Amino acid sequence: MKYLIVIPDGAADVAQASLGGKTPFQAARTPALDALAARGRVGLTNHVPASLPPGSEVACMSLMGYDPLAYFTGRAPLEAAAQGITLGPDDWAVRCNLVTIAEANGESIMEDFTAGHVTTAEATELLAAAQRGLATDFPELAGWEFKPGVSYRNLLLHRGRPGSAPFDGSLRATPPHDLMDKSVADSFPRGTGSRLLTDIMARSAGWLASHPVNKARIAAGQRPATHVWLWGVGRAPAMEPFTKKYGMSGTMITAVDLLRGLAALAGWKRLEVPGATGYLDTDYAAKGRAAIEELATNDLVCVHIEAPDEASHQGDAAEKVKAIEEIDAKIVAPLLKHLAGLGDHRILVCPDHPTFISTKTHSRGPVPFVMAGSGIAPSGQRTYDELAAAAGQVTIEPGWKLMGEFLGS
Repeated sequence: MKYLIVIPDGAADVAQASLGGKTPFQAARTPALDALAARGRVGLTNHVPASLPPGSEVACMSLMGYDPLAYFTGRAPLEAAAQGITLGPDDWAVRCNLVTIAEANGESIMEDFTAGHVTTAEATELLAAAQRGLATDFPELAGWEFKPGVSYRNLLLHRGRPGSAPFDGSLRATPPHDLMDKSVADSFPRGTGSRLLTDIMARSAGWLASHPVNKARIAAGQRPATHVWLWGVGRAPAMEPFTKKYGMSGTMITAVDLLRGLAALAGWKRLEVPGATGYLDTDYAAKGRAAIEELATNDLVCVHIEAPDEASHQGDAAEKVKAIEEIDAKIVAPLLKHLAGLGDHRILVCPDHPTFISTKTHSRGPVPFVMAGSGIAPSGQRTYDELAAAAGQVTIEPGWKLMGEFLGS
């Protein structure tokens, strides 16, 4: 049996006036997904428990079959795992975005949570300056280190000692992508350790303001990285190996560190695909080809596509529809054709969480899934979208149980 999972990140949504009262899934031309729905089981699930933040860190952990209430400790430790960074029992990881905060009408506004999609090379230089600033302004933080990741997605690490934890479970920090075009005044961290994070974020403006990278970006008409924004704090989770939990391993195809980290902690192979960017310009067809090749040697392959989520963060309905259509034509369609010649197989398509175009933010709530293949009886739906899933009256909750249903375990 071959198993294929496709995660169109943040693709679930509600009806949009700009799309004639349709959701992006309904507005998109998706013949492959609709054909899948006609021969499969269509329903709803919810990957985000009410007590946890509605982000991919929680939702994708659930989609991979892990109860986030039992395993989730924070986003940053997952991204540390993606970089091969081992966290000890007293270490902490903090997600560090490079962002653009602008002053408007006397308020500080989150203009861009990606700092204009700053390049990895630029981010590395900027974080080196931040590290020097940290050493100068916070000499007591000798065990803290900025670690470059990919583009605006980076980390701040704390190597601790027993009994000296700078944070605890009370800490809450707002993801910058939830603040797009909003004031940041009331969105700084809260709880134990929040003052330290807030102070670092405030001081970072001075560390980065006159940096040559920012001067060059401004001269080129690009947004500068004005601050670091700190969130997603946590310690290393102890995730049970997927082979022990479900009796097989898997391969993750993604351009996002978070998913690479989840795969690493689950014991999955991580496959890098040239042209996969984690953005709207990603090479969808290359991801589809990579999945087909990987199915020759691995029984479970998961393809994660970030583009629908990125379109939502921009509030761009047309781009979200385009991303869904690209996924259908260049990933789902060729994979269905390939799977048809392999004998027994199953395929699951499911977003991790809704990302509403209207708010430009992640949300908790139901998302549509479709699973089809060997041993799965059709539920009678003819299209794959939010309304068809609701009409099917098939609900699997909590969301982490969807994996067991899919694998038949």
